[in-house]
Amino acid sequence: MVRKKKKPWSKRKRIVVGSLCAFAVVYIAVMLWHTYKPLPEGVSFKGDIHNTDSVEMITDLTYAQDQEGTGMVHENHIFEEVYNMIEEAEDFVVVDFFLVDGYYDEKEDFPKIADTLSSTLAQKKIDHPDMPIVFITDPLNKGYGSFESKWFKKMREAGVEIVYTDLDPLRDSTPVYSGIYRTFFQWFDFGGEGWIANAMASEAPKMTVASYLTLLNVKANHRKAVVTEKEAMVTSSNPHDASGFHGNIALKVTGPILNDILKSEEAVSLFSGGPKLPRVDTKESNGQYQVQYLTEKKILDALLEDLAATKKGDKIWLGMFFVAKRDIVNALIDAANRGVEVNMILDPNENSFGQEKSGLPNRPVVQEMVEDTKGKLNIRWYNTVIGQYHTKAIWIQSDEHTIISSGSSNYTERTLDDYNLENNLKVVAPNDSELVIQMETYFERLWNNEDAMYTVELEEFQDGFTWWQRWIYTLQKFTKVTTY
Repeated sequence: MVRKKKKPWSKRKRIVVGSLCAFAVVYIAVMLWHTYKPLPEGVSFKGDIHNTDSVEMITDLTYAQDQEGTGMVHENHIFEEVYNMIEEAEDFVVVDFFLVDGYYDEKEDFPKIADTLSSTLAQKKIDHPDMPIVFITDPLNKGYGSFESKWFKKMREAGVEIVYTDLDPLRDSTPVYSGIYRTFFQWFDFGGEGWIANAMASEAPKMTVASYLTLLNVKANHRKAVVTEKEAMVTSSNPHDASGFHGNIALKVTGPILNDILKSEEAVSLFSGGPKLPRVDTKESNGQYQVQYLTEKKILDALLEDLAATKKGDKIWLGMFFVAKRDIVNALIDAANRGVEVNMILDPNENSFGQEKSGLPNRPVVQEMVEDTKGKLNIRWYNTVIGQYHTKAIWIQSDEHTIISSGSSNYTERTLDDYNLENNLKVVAPNDSELVIQMETYFERLWNNEDAMYTVELEEFQDGFTWWQRWIYTLQKFTKVTTY
């Protein structure tokens, strides 16, 4: 039998195959480089440990008197304290907030946080024209170049220095898309005014194609901090009106740690084309609290070390919006299995600004954690009648002390693997200190529904868990195509 000779590839076919191979090589190279490239100087920051006698916990809570949502109560304190800090500043004000927006479609009378904050800062600059006032923020707040919001325009015209974070030097957390974006889309400026509806709200300024292509990279300066020469606050809350009824926690500190926060914020300002930031003339003290400023992956490193050190009889309280970071999930499972009391209050991921959500990532993660601990791990869902349980705090107590870590960072890869910009305060406190008693009172109040319906049983939302949620969650983990 005579075998037929294969026809040689045509020139056109060779060009097509060669071009596809060349594209694949470039795409993979670009994707790998921007996933693992060196971080800008000052990112992933670990500050020194300082002592202070002043650490204050401030909370926002929205809750109902019953599970049906009647008798809504809003206890909002965080931004009232932010306004006070700005008004009392004498030398400078530095703020860094991810989301500053007053647009929303929901039919709720939300607090006017964006307008109040921008007006307070603008008036401060008008009253004190020589005072440095710097607002570092995410480019989300200018539609990634599509517009200037009225809140930032007000501050800019008053003389406040606005620094939109340059996200390009940061690593890409969605490499499958970002490889294509970096290779092709980033080089094209489609120009013109925005014409595509803004995903934030129907009345928000429209966006361009180029802005949406940038948005799909899903990367951010997600930090939330306020610093003056007197004190600093690190919080989980955004000055976003539709977030005004979220549950959040803030920690306010004084002392030399302020310079660590300013140093870290200055790094972001400088690589984004902004100014150097001032410093505070302050001395170390012998206060009862040990405080440390951590950003990005340094938050994860410290947390894993603290969780690994827990032993039988210790106690962990966790209040969190998103839990998905594999290292932390495993550490919590291991802690529960060796006899640590682990209590978690989680957002059910049921809604986001009026839009129904699928329960990802918390519900499939919770299902796994319950199975792997055989029910040893205790979980309650926050009763989110309005808003979200947006808190990002952990409280680890042993016989020796209590460790608290709280700030902007969810427990996800995007927030803790040196992709987003994030910030937390870590506090080591005596068990009988005012701060520890205050935080324990907070968690016990929510856990036990002491004066309202704050939390509900695990089955309230977990009974609706389906196999496809775990399948989608697994696929998202593998492809890194997520919004959390």
